[in-house]
Amino acid sequence: MNPGWKRNGFTDQMGSVSVGGIENLASAGKSLKNSLEKFKSLGLTIEKTGPRLDEIHQRLPSLEAAVRPILAQREALVAVGGHINRAVVPAAAVLKVFDAIHGLEKSLSDPQSDLPGYLSVLKRLEEALRFLGDNCGMAIQWLEDIVEYLEDNKVADDRYIMNLKKALQYLRELQNEERGHLDGGLLGAALDRLENEFRRLLTENSVPLPMSSPSSLGEQASIAPSLLPVLVIQKLQAILGRLIANNRLDKCISIYVDVRSSNVRASLQALNLDYLEISVSEFNDVQSIEGYIAQWGKHLEFAVKHLFEAEYKLCNDVFERMGLDVWMGCFAKIAAQAGILAFLQFGKTVADSKKDPIKLLKLLDIFASLNKLRLDFNRLFGGTACAEIQNLTRDLIKRVIEGACEIFWELLVQVELQRQTPPPSDGGVPRLVSFITDYSNRLLGEDYKPILTQALVIQQSWKQEKFQERVLTDELLNLIRAIELNLESWSKAYDDPLLSYIFMMNNHWHLYKHLKGTRLGSLLGDSWLREHEQYKEYYSACYLRESWGKLPAHLSREGLILFSGGRATARDLVKKRLKAFNEAFDEMYKKQSNLVVVEKDLREKTCQLIVQAIVPVYRSYMQNYGPLVEQDASASKYAKYTAQSLEKMISSLFQPRPVKYGSFNVRRLSGKFSNGVTDQCLSSPTVT
Repeated sequence: MNPGWKRNGFTDQMGSVSVGGIENLASAGKSLKNSLEKFKSLGLTIEKTGPRLDEIHQRLPSLEAAVRPILAQREALVAVGGHINRAVVPAAAVLKVFDAIHGLEKSLSDPQSDLPGYLSVLKRLEEALRFLGDNCGMAIQWLEDIVEYLEDNKVADDRYIMNLKKALQYLRELQNEERGHLDGGLLGAALDRLENEFRRLLTENSVPLPMSSPSSLGEQASIAPSLLPVLVIQKLQAILGRLIANNRLDKCISIYVDVRSSNVRASLQALNLDYLEISVSEFNDVQSIEGYIAQWGKHLEFAVKHLFEAEYKLCNDVFERMGLDVWMGCFAKIAAQAGILAFLQFGKTVADSKKDPIKLLKLLDIFASLNKLRLDFNRLFGGTACAEIQNLTRDLIKRVIEGACEIFWELLVQVELQRQTPPPSDGGVPRLVSFITDYSNRLLGEDYKPILTQALVIQQSWKQEKFQERVLTDELLNLIRAIELNLESWSKAYDDPLLSYIFMMNNHWHLYKHLKGTRLGSLLGDSWLREHEQYKEYYSACYLRESWGKLPAHLSREGLILFSGGRATARDLVKKRLKAFNEAFDEMYKKQSNLVVVEKDLREKTCQLIVQAIVPVYRSYMQNYGPLVEQDASASKYAKYTAQSLEKMISSLFQPRPVKYGSFNVRRLSGKFSNGVTDQCLSSPTVT
């Protein structure tokens, strides 16, 4: 310590210093305390702010994206408004139309109650959808442009742009598909209701043609099915207009064909057309379906001239505005589904069945029916749409003509082949003879000669050969000449001359009777006919002389004149001669009972001649000598018959027996003909 210091001075000084320092220290302590409290408070605040900082850190990317447009170039920010406006305006217009479309839904009334109103609203709906379809693409394009602009200039967030792209892609897909997606299926549903109305109008106004009876077809020549009322046709056409505008023509045609073909089938049901389904394997012979063939021609004519003619006109009325191809195609489908193909198939089945001479007439019937309808077929089914019907018709005509001509040219050969068969055991007319005479006359008649001639002309033209005018008549005359040769051959095949006589008598009379006054008889000439009449008389006389004519000789009067030998001797002679007569008569009757005379007039005449040859002689003999034996105990043994009983027995002779109708047994020749019906050969037919 400095000596200059004084204790009191130091002490004074220390006293003054201590008071000022304490104050400072106190102030510093207070300040430090306050700072510590602030730091403590700040620590607590920082501790509480930590989670909030984490949250802010997580939100920084989105905040960055949000403020990115602020970072975009000023020019891009200025131009984006115009791009958005250009895109929003057409988009808003599309949305407005879309709202209008759904507003039309309430205006779509029931087409049955108000068809014009329904069609009017439907047309407005189509126009709105057309506008929507046309402008939707433009709106989408504008929106795609603005999205592209936003993306290129980084004006919008990437995720936002990605969502916009997805929405626009979905809109583009809808726009590229059918417009029905744009209206929620409203137009499709409206068109479906219109199709239902189209079907309803057709169904309720399509009435099958009433049929009094299948047999009255010929009396219905002036009857035609009533067409649809004019008002209904107008409604159908109006509906067609809207449906065609929406690419539904095929559906309309399908509905029309379904309803109208069903109506035609219903009209045909009354005709009982089950026979059209007969197959070739079900054929026994042509006679088994002969009635069906006759019906077939009438039914086909009725179907073509009444039913299909009406459908042809109606198709034209309803679909005329669509063009020829449309309504002809519609008619072709109706005809095919309604049954025309079944008619043609039946004709083909007949043509394909086994060959039989009688089948020639049936084939000519089919050809005549088709030829009668030729102009109708050409007019109704001449279009391209009816190609299937045309092909089937041509094929049927070809089969019919070839089949008919084949049978015709084969007839002569078949007749000659029959010469080898035995003659009928009953001496009657062979079925071949009666068949050929009737057959030839029918072929020369007005019903068959023109059509057979036409068939022969066509066949010759196919072969590029010239048709000879007399070929038909010459061939039929050759058939008759072949029959004459057959008769000569058959007559020589009998062991019993009487059977030969009765056979020749029968057949010569048959030729004379059935050819006199006919076209074939005129071709053969009167001298030919008289010759056969004379042959009949000749063989009748031969038969009578060699058979029944011998019986009166047993009733001789020799030795009975004035009972020269006595009454007892006369009685014995009468008994002996009556016994011989009875035995001869019984034997002759039994033998002749198996013979037939087919023609009634010839049978009666032959019986009359036999009666005239026997009964008067027998009656006279019994009147003169009957009393000699009538008193005898055994009188019935000798006076066995009365004149009346003899006449009755003789008149019962030669009755024909019924046989099955048919042609004749055809014989195989190069496979052209199949075997005919076995029980139709050379037996005699029933003719009364």
